[in-house]
Amino acid sequence: MSTAVSFISNNLRIAGLFFAPEDHAGERLPAIVIGHPGGGVKEQTASVYAQRLADKGYAALVFDAAYQGESEGQPRGLEDPYQRSEDVKAAVSYLTTRDEVDPERIGALGICASGGYVPFAAQTDTRIKAVGTVSAVDMGEVVRGGVDGRQGPAGVQQILDTSAAMRTAEAGGEGPAYTFWIPESLEEGGEGYEYYRTPRGQHPRSDNKQLVRSLDRIFQYDAYRFMSLIAPRPVLMIAGSEAFSLSHSEKAVAQAPETSELFLVQGATHMSLYDQDEHVTPAVDKLDDFYGKALAA
Repeated sequence: MSTAVSFISNNLRIAGLFFAPEDHAGERLPAIVIGHPGGGVKEQTASVYAQRLADKGYAALVFDAAYQGESEGQPRGLEDPYQRSEDVKAAVSYLTTRDEVDPERIGALGICASGGYVPFAAQTDTRIKAVGTVSAVDMGEVVRGGVDGRQGPAGVQQILDTSAAMRTAEAGGEGPAYTFWIPESLEEGGEGYEYYRTPRGQHPRSDNKQLVRSLDRIFQYDAYRFMSLIAPRPVLMIAGSEAFSLSHSEKAVAQAPETSELFLVQGATHMSLYDQDEHVTPAVDKLDDFYGKALAA
């Protein structure tokens, strides 16, 4: 149901998968660019949503971020919000070249960390006609405040000092230093471990390694600062009613309430929206309704 493709983002070759409806008869389709979570790869939840949307009649493009998965970029594992945003824009550019796609009907969907990167890209890329997110997270807020929002000044200083030390060490010839995206035990990693580190969602190219000096790049990034620039284009943010990340979507929608909607999937957690049918199905149905109206011919 998908075709391997590639495109260029900041002189790096990006590996993607292009999905189209099985019964596509040659007409130009509305299309959705889909960004994967931090630490994830295109074959995981991004492809779940791409396949579901293709079944609804959309073309969909998933891709590995630069420096990750099958895409080019050294050092491996770099998480750069500005490059991630550029990858989204480059994916839109690629879709405009496809004969199957109507270039005037392109939307974007971000999952988890890409739920920050996609709106961030759309703030300045007006080719993105509709913005959707699932379990959105502003990674800048996470690094500055911690997952629970309780990180104090000492923690902030430690992050910045560690990132600086890693840059110095690499300049002196040491190899890059890595940390875990998800703690390597069920007790510490919770639902993240259940998804990424078990057969449920595990993928060999999703290796749970994040480059330590990514952190100072992420620190300055503010995903939702200019949400109002997306208007009058619509925004739909989907979150689980039981998700630890719900406040991120709430804050984003509050930045542009006239054109943004928050849709709660009752009983869903952050990661049940990745792959659990009882929660993915209502999310996809809502996305279909949203993109169907926003990307109408």
